[in-house]
Amino acid sequence: ITTDAQASGTSLAKVSSAESSPGSHALEDKGTATWSLTAWVSEVQAFEARAVRAQARASHPKATPVTEAEAAPVLKQRLLPEKVQVPEKEKSEVLITRPFWSNKAEYLLAQMGYTMRPASLWSFCYLWLHSGGGIFLIIYIFLLFLIGIPLLFLEMAAGQRMRQGNIGVWKVISPWIGGVGYTSFMVCFINGLFLNVVTAWILFYLSQSFQYPVPWEKCPLLENASGFDPECARTTPTLYFWYRMTLKASDSIEDDGPPVFSLCLPLFLSVCLLGVFMLNGLKWTGKVMCVLVSSSGLIMLCFVVRSIMLEGAVFGLHYMTIVKISAIYNVNVWRGAGNQVLCSLGLGFGSIISIASHIQSSSSCLNDAVIVALANLISMMLVTPFIFSVLGFWATQLTHRCNEKNTETLLNLVNMGILPPEAQPPQNLIGNPTSIFTSWFNSLSNPIKKEVLSHVPECNLEEQFLKIKESTNFAFLAFVEAMSFIPGSVFWSFLFFLMLLNLEMSTMIGIMDSIITSLQDIFISVQKYTKLFTVVVLMIMFLCGLFFTRPSGSYYIRLLTDYWTILPIIIVIIFENLAVKWAREASSFFADMANLWGHPMYSIIRWLWSYLIPVVLLALSVTTVFQLSLKNITYLAWDSSTVSHPPQTPDLHREWGARFFNPLLV
Repeated sequence: ITTDAQASGTSLAKVSSAESSPGSHALEDKGTATWSLTAWVSEVQAFEARAVRAQARASHPKATPVTEAEAAPVLKQRLLPEKVQVPEKEKSEVLITRPFWSNKAEYLLAQMGYTMRPASLWSFCYLWLHSGGGIFLIIYIFLLFLIGIPLLFLEMAAGQRMRQGNIGVWKVISPWIGGVGYTSFMVCFINGLFLNVVTAWILFYLSQSFQYPVPWEKCPLLENASGFDPECARTTPTLYFWYRMTLKASDSIEDDGPPVFSLCLPLFLSVCLLGVFMLNGLKWTGKVMCVLVSSSGLIMLCFVVRSIMLEGAVFGLHYMTIVKISAIYNVNVWRGAGNQVLCSLGLGFGSIISIASHIQSSSSCLNDAVIVALANLISMMLVTPFIFSVLGFWATQLTHRCNEKNTETLLNLVNMGILPPEAQPPQNLIGNPTSIFTSWFNSLSNPIKKEVLSHVPECNLEEQFLKIKESTNFAFLAFVEAMSFIPGSVFWSFLFFLMLLNLEMSTMIGIMDSIITSLQDIFISVQKYTKLFTVVVLMIMFLCGLFFTRPSGSYYIRLLTDYWTILPIIIVIIFENLAVKWAREASSFFADMANLWGHPMYSIIRWLWSYLIPVVLLALSVTTVFQLSLKNITYLAWDSSTVSHPPQTPDLHREWGARFFNPLLV
């Protein structure tokens, strides 16, 4: 009875505090609480009176029975004060209900949208190209089912069960592992800062794509219109527009400067878009995610159909069919595939946990993990032929232009008498310049070939195709240049950047939900002012993001993505597995999962979480550290003196760069 009385007292205190909160249903709560208290008091009074009478008869058979009226004051004196004596702090608390997704479809689309980040899609294609072709795909699918889906299920189940953000979940599971949540939060916050800047780049290009021709298709004229800008004339229009017009890049990372004004407005606009998508609550955010994800998939299908009809697409698709059996014995291929699984699913950032905390617990959590992982795999398989086709088209067009330029140079040299008449190329290259020029060049004698190659470079289609780099800049260089070659370049450029914007925004919504939910679980008082708190967090991210809009900001982004992000993510995931298996409270987590499913958890999943996955992740971390220690810390920089972008070593200074980016020296 005492326990019930205390429980009722707590309920009454919560109802009283809810009555004082604005916008709550005060009358309904008050009426319900009053009725429950009256009924409870009546029942307990009757029971207490019967118990007192029975005790009196047992100890004093002839004693006068105790009436209910005499027993009631005793009951009130002993029980009622416990029920209403509530600390002032608890009285002032406002009971906050955690918002939920409107339906299961919105929840799954939110998880899918978060995992479909453009950088991961490109990285998958890059690894396919340079890590054994079809063998890489087989290794990736194997690791996806071995570690990817179990880890995704782990984070989804933790979020659904604990109803907490990234920091709170691991504190509940095990207090000693709470630092994992803070580490994951910091990684998520820093990634959110420069991903906002990437979104600003996309918005800037999107605004420029309404011009005809697009500004990165031709070099700009000088002010007196006497000719093209000489700095642009010594490079390509795409490179010039990216480094000089968009980034206003410095020559090295040491050259500081104020934020680029032309990027500050797009950055502010990207933050405002996030606010519009998130301020109206989770139900509105769910509908936004439905639009973003579905429109991105539709645009991607349009690009796949259009890209396979481009010239040179067959040459690019040929590289998809290459299978290098020897790659299966290469440790770097396995390391790249494992890291790609973790990055493509967005594990370790806490966003999956936060998104899952807004859905009712269900027995289909494992099915949800499988659906999200397979959707992510299908999206990468869908975008791969599109990227390879566009790469083939891009390499073909550049090779055509290279041969046309060589033809023009050779004609001038022959007319000037520097080269013999035998070195005069065919003047009509209409149709297929590469094929015509190559046929003519192969018909020359060896001495003439050597003399020709001493004056002009050799234009090789395969070498041009393999020049691509593993970088987020790829979307702004190779693809932007390829879009300018397609007929109707304005339309296709706009569609391409719209697709990138949708993908980036869906990823940023997941990251922002993780940041805001984690902070609200720590500072409970801000839950009463969710909209205001969201605006404050967005403004802080805008101000911090200005650091990456400086002339050297893109170099910092490159260094962070290449040398920093993956290692803390692996460490975070390792400790997540250790917490679930070896923490004292982990047994209750497994028991809750068993009650949710209606049967014990699959032993293979517990075995994977407890033994195999930690070993695989430890091997990944060791090989990643070893690989990073062998690489020189470099980045591509714009060199205005020679108008090129050679690799630079960040001497910044070199001691600082080594400490911050080289894991062996941390």
